Amino acid sequence: MDTVIQDAVQLQRQVGTVVKLSGLKTVVVTVTRQIRHPVYLKVIRQVTRLKVHDEHAQCRAGDLVQVEAGRPLSRTKRWRVIRVIRKAAAAGMEGAGT
Repeated sequence: MDTVIQDAVQLQRQVGTVVKLSGLKTVVVTVTRQIRHPVYLKVIRQVTRLKVHDEHAQCRAGDLVQVEAGRPLSRTKRWRVIRVIRKAAAAGMEGAGT
């Protein structure tokens, strides 16, 4: 019985990359899955864009985050940031070469 609950929780959590900051507490995350085409058997990459609630405004574009499904927070937001797995590399030195 415990493994069934763990499987259900696992289905509600995804890992993706932040692609856009869309407000003060909203980020857009892309989740990429690979599936095999049922007829041609070619591996296809499917990308899903999720609007995610970021309560502490800790995410930046390029971060790898874990998100969890939950109750609707707005018209389009049904996901929350659980943790930041890896921060994005700095884009460059600000003010270098000026």
